Formats: sequence, structure tokens, C-alpha cells
Amino acid sequence: MGKNWTDRDVPDQTGRVAVVTGANTGLGFETARVLAERGASVVLAVRDVEKGKQAASRLGSGADVTVQELDLASLDSVRAAAADLHAALPKIDLLVNNAGVMYPPRQTTREGFELQFGTNHLGHFAFTGLLLDLLLPVPGSRVVAVASQGHRIRAAIHFDDLQWENSYDRVAAYGQSKLANLMFGYELQRRLAPHGTTVALAAHPGVARTELMRHTPAALRGLFSVAAPLFTHDSAHGALPLLRAATDPGALGGQYYGPDGLGESRGYPKVVASSRQSYDVATQRRLWTVSEELTGVKFPVG
Repeated sequence: MGKNWTDRDVPDQTGRVAVVTGANTGLGFETARVLAERGASVVLAVRDVEKGKQAASRLGSGADVTVQELDLASLDSVRAAAADLHAALPKIDLLVNNAGVMYPPRQTTREGFELQFGTNHLGHFAFTGLLLDLLLPVPGSRVVAVASQGHRIRAAIHFDDLQWENSYDRVAAYGQSKLANLMFGYELQRRLAPHGTTVALAAHPGVARTELMRHTPAALRGLFSVAAPLFTHDSAHGALPLLRAATDPGALGGQYYGPDGLGESRGYPKVVASSRQSYDVATQRRLWTVSEELTGVKFPVG
């Protein structure tokens, strides 16, 4: 009791199939690396296939790793990737929804959704729904939503303007997308519970030094460079909450993992609480309904 949880605590994953989105770099790569080292068959679901292949080569010739093209900013790509995985895989034990964008100038997905909401939430919502039939028959299977402390920063679900067409605030838009990740995870767990096989959990990395921060305003990047040792950690440590949510035998559906340090910015993974509004069931259900309407994806759980 009380021991700091590290990647050495990840149990043997032999025989398990894991799909990790955004796995060519950062948190996704580190998550995939540890899972592969523990014996899992890992699918690197990435937008840039060439970068995915380079990532796979860094994992070593002994790793059971494949690369799947997946552009979460295109529902056509999401559907094509899901079809490819249905053809290639007999089952999925673990789906880690890690890929994302943060603080870009206003852009839209192929379908016209605001890029952060469309990629971080709607793309993963659709991808999960299209793959869930490969998880449901598998006892102990898990879906992990990767959230962020950004879900606390100027965050709300703006049902009157989900796509930020009236005005654009990239920090608030990111907050909406990460709040949506959590709400989706909690509502998914509620719907999965009666089936008794698959569970949904969430995790956040704290403040990890990754490529995700490339669109951060220059003033904040300067602050990070000066104060980084005090409140950030590297991708390998940032991936630990994801890995614990994905593999800890004691983890329960609906739990949220994050670092144990000051402000949950860095440290070892533990169960944490998300913001009060993230637990609002009525908003979770409304977001689910809207997400099904926007993506056209219906889940095989009611």
C-alpha cells in the first residue's frame, strides 16, 4: 500500500490487442511502447502513416505492432479505419483514445466541425462506437478516454454554438472538447455497466512536455521553458495515468486517473476527481444524443 505506481506495475499483456490513437509520438507512443513491451499486440492508429511506421520501427523488431491510418478530423477516415480493423482483428481488449489537438487557430474538420471538438471528441466518439462490437464480447476489455486539466479552464458544453461559429476562443474550445471527452467516458460507462464485460475509464497526463503544446501562445511557451522542472514531466511519466487506467487489475469503470503531485500537474498516477460539471448526467446524455446525430454513429449499447 502507498507504493508509487510505475510502468513496472503493468501486468503481462500477452494475448491482448490494444488500439492506441495518436501513437506515433508523445503520450500515445509511450503508452504503446509499454503495452508492446508487456506482450500486447498493438495497433498504432495515426494520421500520418509514414510517421506511424517510423514509430513502429522505434519499438523494435520484437514488438507485435501494426500501423493503421486514422484521421480523426474526417469521419470518412474514421469509418475506413474501423472497417480495416474489423477485417484485421478478431477482438479488441483495449482502446486508448489519446490523439488530439490543442489551441490551434480556428479550423474545421472535413465535415465542418470545429477542429478541437471534431477531432478530440466527435472523432473518438465515432471511432469508439464503430469498434465497440469488437470489445463487448471480451471480458475485461476497456476504453480509456484521455482528458486534460484543460477541462477545468473556461470549459462548458456550448450546445447553442458547439462549432464556435459565432466567435472563437481556442482555450475555451479546447476546454469544451476535453470536458466532452470526460462526459462521453462517464456516459459510456453507464451504458456499458449492464453488459458486464467492457468498462470505460478516463485519465489525464498532468502537464506533459509533448508536441501537443505546439500551438500554445508564445508567452505561455516561454513560461513553460522557465518553470518546466517545477510543474511538468516528460511523456513517459505523463503516460502513466493512461497505462494505469488501461491495465491496473484494480481499476474500476468510471474512474479517472491523474498525477498525484501539486495541482495534478506531475507525479505518479492515482484516482482523481474531475470538475463538478463533468458529472452532470443530464448534460452527458444530451451530449451523447447530439454526438450521435452529428456523427451518424449509433452505439450497440442503450
